[in-house]
Amino acid sequence: MNKGYSLRYTESGLIFMDSKDNCNSVIDAMLVSGYNEEFCISLDWDPLFIANCMKAGFLVMSAAFPVKDQNLGLADHSIDLVLPKLHLERSALFFDNLHIKRSIFPVLPRYKLCFDTDFETVVQKCLQIHGDIWLTPSLIKCIFKIREQAAKMPILSTAFFPKPVSFSLYRDGQLKAGEFGIICGRVYTSYSGYKEEDNSGTVQMILMAKALEKAGFSFLDFGMPLDYKTDLGAINISPEQFVDIFRSAQIEQG
Repeated sequence: MNKGYSLRYTESGLIFMDSKDNCNSVIDAMLVSGYNEEFCISLDWDPLFIANCMKAGFLVMSAAFPVKDQNLGLADHSIDLVLPKLHLERSALFFDNLHIKRSIFPVLPRYKLCFDTDFETVVQKCLQIHGDIWLTPSLIKCIFKIREQAAKMPILSTAFFPKPVSFSLYRDGQLKAGEFGIICGRVYTSYSGYKEEDNSGTVQMILMAKALEKAGFSFLDFGMPLDYKTDLGAINISPEQFVDIFRSAQIEQG
């Protein structure tokens, strides 16, 4: 770990980051400095900086921050902040632990999972259902730019660059559930998902986990711990554990 990396802080005590930072070094310094916050903060919307945050293991979030008019003292507009997040507790699904309830088994054959077929539609569905509180317009725009950049890269180079992707679940040819997230090396990090009917969200996650395992992924990064993730077999791990296994799962090409 890089104990000597110099962190910068805001007046409120959050770590401030931008494109000048080595994101891996920031994480190393966070882990040894006793930093007890989950978020860092940035105003830098350079897609390469955001991609480097993702590659380092941050789950990148965002938030609109109101800006006051100096004369009126009232908020007259807002700016979108970058919030790289290193969870104090992270939900990870190791595929051997995948738990499928008996009631779900009869439902599974009714659906078909497709990889990365309706990325834009899935993103928009997630925004319609969950809103843009943390998936701000600036972050969504940046995610699309990173996806475009990843698509232009040679296949071998994509092992070093995050790729936003989606999973779509169909029943009788109709989209019934989906989610999108980021692939980094042999880890998929889930960002947001939605469902349109009972059980479809659970089926989507089960079939997605099975597809990732078959493709040789190390684990599924669920981000924030929640009961439905635990019900699927996910366990909660420390940031130190997460960073260790996340880095171990990055594909290195000679």
